[in-house]
Amino acid sequence: MIKNIALSTLLLISSFVFAQNTPMSTAESKAFVTKISSETKEIKTLQADFTQTKKMDFLDKNIVTYGKMSLKTPNILAWKYTKPYQYSIVFKDNKIFINDQGKKSSVDAKSKTFEKINKLIVGSSNGQMFSDPEFSVIYFKNANSNIAKFTPKSAQLLKYIKQIELHFPKNQSTVSQVNMMEASGDTTNIVFKNTKINAPIAASEFSL
Repeated sequence: MIKNIALSTLLLISSFVFAQNTPMSTAESKAFVTKISSETKEIKTLQADFTQTKKMDFLDKNIVTYGKMSLKTPNILAWKYTKPYQYSIVFKDNKIFINDQGKKSSVDAKSKTFEKINKLIVGSSNGQMFSDPEFSVIYFKNANSNIAKFTPKSAQLLKYIKQIELHFPKNQSTVSQVNMMEASGDTTNIVFKNTKINAPIAASEFSL
Protein backbone atom coordinates (compact mmCIF):
# COMPACT_ATOMS: atom_id res chain seq x y z
CA MET A 1 0.00 0.00 0.00
CA ILE A 2 2.84 2.38 0.88
CA LYS A 3 4.49 1.78 -2.48
CA ASN A 4 1.28 2.45 -4.38
CA ILE A 5 0.57 5.67 -2.48
CA ALA A 6 4.13 6.94 -2.80
CA LEU A 7 4.28 6.15 -6.49
CA SER A 8 0.90 7.76 -7.00
CA THR A 9 2.12 11.01 -5.45
CA LEU A 10 4.61 11.35 -8.19
CA LEU A 11 1.58 11.77 -10.25
CA LEU A 12 1.97 16.32 -7.87
CA ILE A 13 3.20 18.76 -5.97
CA SER A 14 -2.29 15.86 -12.77
CA SER A 15 -6.48 8.74 -18.10
CA PHE A 16 -3.78 9.52 -20.55
CA VAL A 17 -4.65 12.43 -22.83
CA PHE A 18 -5.72 11.59 -26.35
CA ALA A 19 -5.07 15.04 -27.80
CA GLN A 20 -2.37 15.23 -30.43
CA ASN A 21 0.94 15.77 -28.70
CA THR A 22 3.86 17.17 -30.66
CA PRO A 23 7.47 17.57 -29.48
CA MET A 24 8.58 21.05 -28.47
CA SER A 25 11.52 22.61 -30.26
CA THR A 26 14.64 23.34 -28.21
CA ALA A 27 13.68 27.01 -28.04
CA GLU A 28 10.12 26.18 -26.94
CA SER A 29 11.24 23.80 -24.21
CA LYS A 30 13.77 26.32 -22.86
CA ALA A 31 11.11 29.05 -22.80
CA PHE A 32 8.65 26.72 -21.07
CA VAL A 33 11.12 25.67 -18.36
CA THR A 34 12.20 29.29 -17.78
CA LYS A 35 8.60 30.45 -17.47
CA ILE A 36 7.50 27.71 -15.04
CA SER A 37 10.67 27.97 -12.96
CA SER A 38 10.28 31.73 -12.64
CA GLU A 39 6.57 31.75 -11.81
CA THR A 40 6.70 28.93 -9.27
CA LYS A 41 9.46 30.57 -7.22
CA GLU A 42 6.74 32.61 -5.53
CA ILE A 43 4.79 29.54 -4.39
CA LYS A 44 5.01 28.95 -0.63
CA THR A 45 1.94 26.72 -0.21
CA LEU A 46 -0.18 24.71 -2.60
CA GLN A 47 -3.49 22.92 -2.01
CA ALA A 48 -5.71 20.97 -4.37
CA ASP A 49 -8.45 18.37 -4.46
CA PHE A 50 -7.67 15.35 -6.58
CA THR A 51 -9.25 12.39 -8.31
CA GLN A 52 -6.99 9.39 -8.80
CA THR A 53 -7.74 6.62 -11.28
CA LYS A 54 -5.62 3.50 -11.19
CA LYS A 55 -5.79 0.83 -13.90
CA MET A 56 -4.41 -2.60 -13.06
CA ASP A 57 -4.18 -5.49 -15.50
CA PHE A 58 -5.68 -8.05 -13.13
CA LEU A 59 -8.76 -5.94 -12.31
CA ASP A 60 -11.77 -5.49 -14.60
CA LYS A 61 -12.65 -2.10 -13.12
CA ASN A 62 -10.47 0.92 -12.50
CA ILE A 63 -9.86 1.96 -8.88
CA VAL A 64 -11.06 5.55 -8.36
CA THR A 65 -10.19 7.45 -5.18
CA TYR A 66 -10.60 11.05 -4.01
CA GLY A 67 -8.68 13.26 -1.65
CA LYS A 68 -6.71 16.42 -0.96
CA MET A 69 -3.07 17.33 -1.44
CA SER A 70 -1.31 20.01 0.63
CA LEU A 71 2.24 21.22 0.10
CA LYS A 72 4.38 23.66 2.04
CA THR A 73 7.80 24.63 0.77
CA PRO A 74 10.55 23.71 1.02
CA ASN A 75 9.69 20.04 1.54
CA ILE A 76 6.52 19.18 3.47
CA LEU A 77 3.82 17.27 1.61
CA ALA A 78 0.53 15.74 2.76
CA TRP A 79 -1.45 13.37 0.60
CA LYS A 80 -4.84 12.50 2.15
CA TYR A 81 -7.33 10.09 0.64
CA THR A 82 -10.91 10.63 1.84
CA LYS A 83 -13.10 8.43 -0.41
CA PRO A 84 -13.84 5.54 -0.60
CA TYR A 85 -11.42 4.99 2.31
CA GLN A 86 -9.32 7.17 4.58
CA TYR A 87 -5.56 6.97 4.19
CA SER A 88 -3.02 9.71 4.81
CA ILE A 89 0.67 9.98 4.06
CA VAL A 90 2.88 12.91 5.07
CA PHE A 91 6.45 13.52 3.89
CA LYS A 92 8.27 15.57 6.53
CA ASP A 93 11.75 15.71 8.09
CA ASN A 94 13.05 12.92 5.84
CA LYS A 95 10.35 10.61 7.11
CA ILE A 96 7.08 9.22 5.79
CA PHE A 97 4.23 9.32 8.29
CA ILE A 98 1.24 7.10 7.56
CA ASN A 99 -2.27 6.88 8.97
CA ASP A 100 -4.11 3.90 7.55
CA GLN A 101 -7.67 4.31 8.87
CA GLY A 102 -6.41 4.98 12.38
CA LYS A 103 -3.33 2.74 12.31
CA LYS A 104 -0.28 5.03 12.44
CA SER A 105 3.31 4.30 11.46
CA SER A 106 6.43 5.97 10.08
CA VAL A 107 9.24 5.05 7.70
CA ASP A 108 12.70 6.57 7.32
CA ALA A 109 12.66 8.08 3.83
CA LYS A 110 16.21 9.41 3.65
CA SER A 111 18.22 8.11 0.68
CA LYS A 112 15.40 5.79 -0.36
CA THR A 113 13.12 5.69 -3.39
CA PHE A 114 10.39 7.47 -1.44
CA GLU A 115 12.69 10.42 -0.77
CA LYS A 116 13.35 10.76 -4.51
CA ILE A 117 9.62 10.65 -5.21
CA ASN A 118 8.93 13.31 -2.61
CA LYS A 119 11.69 15.48 -4.07
CA LEU A 120 10.12 15.36 -7.53
CA ILE A 121 6.67 16.20 -6.22
CA VAL A 122 7.92 19.19 -4.27
CA GLY A 123 9.99 20.17 -7.30
CA SER A 124 6.83 20.34 -9.39
CA SER A 125 5.76 23.34 -7.30
CA ASN A 126 8.97 25.30 -7.72
CA GLY A 127 10.24 24.30 -11.15
CA GLN A 128 13.27 22.47 -9.79
CA MET A 129 12.06 19.10 -11.03
CA PHE A 130 13.30 19.98 -14.53
CA SER A 131 16.90 19.79 -13.31
CA ASP A 132 16.51 16.69 -11.13
CA PRO A 133 19.49 14.42 -11.96
CA GLU A 134 17.41 11.31 -11.27
CA PHE A 135 15.34 11.83 -14.43
CA SER A 136 15.73 12.63 -18.10
CA VAL A 137 13.02 14.95 -19.44
CA ILE A 138 11.46 15.51 -22.85
CA TYR A 139 8.79 18.12 -23.63
CA PHE A 140 5.60 18.03 -25.67
CA LYS A 141 2.64 20.32 -26.33
CA ASN A 142 -0.93 20.15 -27.52
CA ALA A 143 -3.75 22.64 -27.92
CA ASN A 144 -4.45 22.77 -24.19
CA SER A 145 -1.30 21.87 -22.31
CA ASN A 146 2.45 21.71 -22.12
CA ILE A 147 3.70 18.28 -21.07
CA ALA A 148 6.94 17.19 -19.41
CA LYS A 149 7.71 13.47 -19.59
CA PHE A 150 10.14 12.15 -17.00
CA THR A 151 12.03 8.86 -17.36
CA PRO A 152 14.08 7.55 -14.39
CA LYS A 153 17.79 7.12 -14.98
CA SER A 154 18.54 4.74 -12.11
CA ALA A 155 17.87 1.00 -12.25
CA GLN A 156 16.46 1.22 -8.73
CA LEU A 157 13.72 3.66 -9.65
CA LEU A 158 13.02 1.91 -12.95
CA LYS A 159 11.93 -1.11 -10.92
CA TYR A 160 8.89 0.93 -9.92
CA ILE A 161 8.35 3.66 -12.50
CA LYS A 162 8.60 3.55 -16.27
CA GLN A 163 7.52 7.11 -17.05
CA ILE A 164 5.77 10.10 -15.47
CA GLU A 165 3.93 12.85 -17.33
CA LEU A 166 3.24 16.24 -15.77
CA HIS A 167 0.62 18.35 -17.56
CA PHE A 168 0.65 22.15 -17.31
CA PRO A 169 -2.34 24.00 -18.80
CA LYS A 170 -1.30 26.80 -21.13
CA ASN A 171 -2.70 29.42 -18.76
CA GLN A 172 -1.16 28.23 -15.48
CA SER A 173 2.21 27.31 -13.98
CA THR A 174 1.11 24.49 -11.68
CA VAL A 175 0.46 20.87 -12.55
CA SER A 176 -3.14 20.00 -13.37
CA GLN A 177 -2.66 16.35 -14.20
CA VAL A 178 -0.13 13.59 -13.68
CA ASN A 179 0.04 10.31 -15.56
CA MET A 180 2.31 7.50 -14.47
CA MET A 181 3.16 4.18 -16.01
CA GLU A 182 4.66 1.71 -13.57
CA ALA A 183 7.18 -0.93 -14.53
CA SER A 184 4.44 -3.54 -14.10
CA GLY A 185 2.36 -1.89 -16.84
CA ASP A 186 -0.22 -0.53 -14.42
CA THR A 187 -1.14 3.13 -14.93
CA THR A 188 -2.23 5.86 -12.56
CA ASN A 189 -3.82 9.17 -13.43
CA ILE A 190 -4.38 12.04 -11.02
CA VAL A 191 -6.35 15.15 -11.91
CA PHE A 192 -6.15 18.18 -9.64
CA LYS A 193 -8.87 20.80 -9.24
CA ASN A 194 -9.72 23.69 -6.92
CA THR A 195 -6.03 24.55 -6.69
CA LYS A 196 -5.11 27.23 -4.17
CA ILE A 197 -1.72 28.96 -4.20
CA ASN A 198 -0.22 30.63 -1.12
CA ALA A 199 -3.38 30.24 0.95
CA PRO A 200 -2.81 29.59 4.68
CA ILE A 201 -2.61 25.89 5.60
CA ALA A 202 -3.30 24.76 9.13
CA ALA A 203 -0.46 22.86 10.80
CA SER A 204 -2.91 20.03 11.44
CA GLU A 205 -2.91 19.25 7.72
CA PHE A 206 0.66 17.99 8.08
CA SER A 207 0.11 15.93 11.20
CA LEU A 208 -1.56 12.59 11.67
